[in-house]
Amino acid sequence: MRSVRARAAIGATLVVAVALVVAGLAVLLVLRANLIDQADLQAEVAAREVAGQLALDTAYADLDLDDQEDHPVQVTDEEGRVVFVSEELDAISGTGSSGVTPAAPSAPVGPGDDDDDDGDDDDGDDSGRPGRGEVSSDDPDFSDGTATVDGTTADYRFAAVEATTPAGLTLTVHAGAPLAAEQEAVGTVRGAMLTGLPLLLAVVAGVTWLVTRRALRPVEGIRREMAAITASEDLARRVPEPGSRDEIARLARTTNETLTVLEASVERQRRFVADASHELRSPIASLRTQLEVAEAHPELLDLPGAVADTVRLQVLAADLLLLARLDAGERPGAARLEVGALVREEVSQRTGDRVPVTVEVAEGAAYEVNGSRGQLARVVGNLLDNASRHAEHRVTVRVAADGRGVRVEVRDDGAGVAEGERERIFERFVRLDDARSRDDGGAGLGLAIARDVATRHGGTLTVHRAPEGGAAFRLWLPRAG
Repeated sequence: MRSVRARAAIGATLVVAVALVVAGLAVLLVLRANLIDQADLQAEVAAREVAGQLALDTAYADLDLDDQEDHPVQVTDEEGRVVFVSEELDAISGTGSSGVTPAAPSAPVGPGDDDDDDGDDDDGDDSGRPGRGEVSSDDPDFSDGTATVDGTTADYRFAAVEATTPAGLTLTVHAGAPLAAEQEAVGTVRGAMLTGLPLLLAVVAGVTWLVTRRALRPVEGIRREMAAITASEDLARRVPEPGSRDEIARLARTTNETLTVLEASVERQRRFVADASHELRSPIASLRTQLEVAEAHPELLDLPGAVADTVRLQVLAADLLLLARLDAGERPGAARLEVGALVREEVSQRTGDRVPVTVEVAEGAAYEVNGSRGQLARVVGNLLDNASRHAEHRVTVRVAADGRGVRVEVRDDGAGVAEGERERIFERFVRLDDARSRDDGGAGLGLAIARDVATRHGGTLTVHRAPEGGAAFRLWLPRAG
C-alpha cells in the first residue's frame, strides 16, 4: 500500500468504524437498559397489584387479573409450592419454580376459617396474629425467564414481591412483563446500524480519498519538478509554491530555499575549481619552463626561482586541501589552548617579515579556548601574512578578554580596507591588491580560510579601521568551559 491517499482513506475508515461500533454498542446498551427498566416497572406494578389483593384476604379464585392480561402471574408459598397461576399459563421459567399447577386450595386461609374451639369472634388480638395482611416494601427481585401463555412462548421480565395474608401466610408473587417490545426495538436499531454502517464508511472513505488527493496535489507538483531538476541538473529551477499557508506550502518554500543554497554551493564549488585551476596553472607552467630550460641549458637553471615556485605550489595545495576539508564539514579538535602562548609562538617563528610585529598580552593573563591548534595557528599566521603584506612600518597583535570570549586583534598601519570591500575580502580567490604580482599578493585564500576556521570554532572574524589608519582584523573565540 504505497499510496498516501489509500493509507489515509483506510486509516480514517477504520477509525470511524471503531468509533461507530463503540457508539452503536453504547446506544444499544442504553436503549436495552431503558426498555428493561420499563419492563421491570410494569412487572413490579403487576406483582404489587396481585400482592395487594392477597394482603386484603382475597381468595385466589377472586383475584382480579383483567388489567394484567399480558402479565403471567405465579404465586408460591413459603415452601416454594405453587398455590396460584394465571389462566392459560402453560409453562414458566425464571421464577424459581417451573410449576404451573396449584398445590393449595383455591383461596387463601383467613382468620375466619380458623378451627379454634374458642369460637371467639373478636378482632383476633388474642390469637397473636395481625388483623390484616401487608405487602413488602422492599425492592422486588427481578429475573429473566420465559412463559408459555395459550400455547405461545415468549421472553419475560419477572418481578418477585412478597405479601403476608391476614392469616400470617407469606406468599411470593411473580408477575412478568413481556420483552417483545424491547427485543423488537433493539433489533430494529441494530438492523438500521448494520445497514447504515457500510454506507457511512463508504462515504467516509470516498471523502477522505478526495480530500487527501486534493491536499496532496501540490506535493505531486513538487515531486514532478524535483524529478525534472534531477534529470536536467538545472538548479536554477524552483518547485511551485501553493498559495496556502499550510505544511505543504512551508515544504515548498523550504525546498526552494534548499535549492537556492545548493545552487549557491555548486556555483561556489565551480568557481573554486576554476580559480584553483587558474592559480595552479601559473606556478606549474613557470616551474615546467625552468626545468625544460635547465634540461637544455643546465647553466641557465634558476634554482631559487624553481624552489620558490615549488614552495608556492606547496602552500597553495595545502590551502586547497584545508578548504576541501572545511567544506566537507570536518569538525575542529577539542584541545584546550592558551591563545596568548599560541600568538607568541607564531610570531616567534616569523623571521623574514619586512616589518616588526609587536605582541601585546597582559602579564599573567590566561586566555584559554577549545579547538584545533593547527587550524587556529593557521588563522593567526594568515592574519599576520596579510598585515605584513600591507603594513608600512609595523604590525601589532593584541590579545585581550572580550565578554565571554577572547579577542585577537591584528593591526597594521597600511592603507586599510575600504568599507565597501570589508566583506568581499573574505571571499575565496579575491585580491584587492591587483597591482601586486601573484608572487607578492598570494592566491587570495588566506582570509577566506581564516574566517571559515573561526566560524567552525564558534567565533567570528571581522575587519575594521585601525587607530593607526590601517586595517584591524578582530578574531573572537569563545572561552573554554
